[in-house]
Amino acid sequence: MTQKTRVMIVDDDLAMAKYLATHLGRRNFEVAVAASDQEALRIFRSFDPILVLLDTTSSTDGTSGADILKRLKHIKPTVSVLVLSASKDPDQIFQASKLGADDYLSKPVDPQELDVRITRVLDNQRLFSEVTQLREQVRRQSDFTMLFGTSPKMMEVKMTIEQVADTTATVLVRGESGTGKEVVARMIHSESSRCEKPFVKVNCAAIPHELLESELFGYEPGAFTGATRQKLGKFEQANLGTIFLDEISEMHPVLQAKLLHVLQDNQFSRLGGKRDVQVDVRVLAATNKPLERAVEEGVFREDLFYRLNVITIHIPPLRERREEVPVFLEYFLRKYSEHYGKRPAMFSEYAVSRMMEYAWPGNIRELENLVKRYVIVGNEAQIIREISTHKPIISSLSAPTLPLATSAVPIPADSAPTPNGANGAPEMPSLLEIGRRAAMQAEREAIERVMAQTKWNRRQAAKILKVSYKALLNKLKAMEEQTKGTKQDA
Repeated sequence: MTQKTRVMIVDDDLAMAKYLATHLGRRNFEVAVAASDQEALRIFRSFDPILVLLDTTSSTDGTSGADILKRLKHIKPTVSVLVLSASKDPDQIFQASKLGADDYLSKPVDPQELDVRITRVLDNQRLFSEVTQLREQVRRQSDFTMLFGTSPKMMEVKMTIEQVADTTATVLVRGESGTGKEVVARMIHSESSRCEKPFVKVNCAAIPHELLESELFGYEPGAFTGATRQKLGKFEQANLGTIFLDEISEMHPVLQAKLLHVLQDNQFSRLGGKRDVQVDVRVLAATNKPLERAVEEGVFREDLFYRLNVITIHIPPLRERREEVPVFLEYFLRKYSEHYGKRPAMFSEYAVSRMMEYAWPGNIRELENLVKRYVIVGNEAQIIREISTHKPIISSLSAPTLPLATSAVPIPADSAPTPNGANGAPEMPSLLEIGRRAAMQAEREAIERVMAQTKWNRRQAAKILKVSYKALLNKLKAMEEQTKGTKQDA
């Protein structure tokens, strides 16, 4: 059954609102009416209309027509708004257009003219939606090419995607945050026979578990306070298509049981519903946490884990495919230069080499945000300083730049014993100097031990060592210079 186009009428003239609602109802629109701006905002959020007929002539609660138009567009920028007004003031028409109104119709409303204007607005909206979808498709294709074009490990991932895409099997995508799990899920969908159907994403960690159930499965009128109309859940919106459950490990155990029921029987009931709803949905899930441990701890259902884990795709972190870093840098530099209308210089060879050495704990997302900042700021030195200060830079062998302490106590060049003392024998340092050197060595060993424990997180190490962050940086610098001096003497 095709869902009706939802139209909301905002007009304090109840007779006019009723007339418009009757007229649109006969033309197979689903209509909601609001008599005040506050009521309009409340209904707008739950009814989620495609089109709003907004009377801007008057307001019952002191809010101007421009204000309510601005607020509706802020809540849902894609909504179409047809302004109705008894005023023919050109300035008012221009102001409404500037705030996002799609068309303007003077009162009294001619029904035939209203039909023509509504058809025009909805046709323009569909055209805009198609163009947006085409642009998104091109963008995703670029993302796919970038993600799978240069790394042997990612080519293995691509081969797995090609094998499982055109099946109905549930796929669990695993990998650290920022590695591109959503891109993989979208690629599975785009290469399947469901590619023309909806792809619906739900971030299980971003929605409180009290609301996630209604978000996934929808609700009936009267299911809870404020539920005045039926709402379709994400599973119904994804019918015949694909639903992507991101951060599945964060789903509450109560909802896990309901999700398992959907995976087994392809049906569920809305909140407050008395009958089951049948759906045909391909389920993809993603996690950046070890679900096996969550099962052992009893926070994730074992039967759901096995149901989701039919096919697993593991995305390696960026530090394990460093050869992709220069390609990503070029891609994101071009992308955000066009987006912000700027022409920053290409990264220098030194900058690229430093980024090739960097651990990238935030993976591709961190690299993308770094390039975005560079395009805006245009300061390469600041970017290099940022990755050098806040996160560890590691070599290809993942070894710290500072060498481990040796058993010998290093002797500073300015206090080394002279070849001959007064009697021709090597001169011994004083007890005070011996104590100072021993203290330096003990301090060095303590710093290196804590740095190793914290995996070179200097802020965390400073807290453990109970010194300021700046003091620790100075000590590390002194240790590095001391090590260089020792090597040069050798």
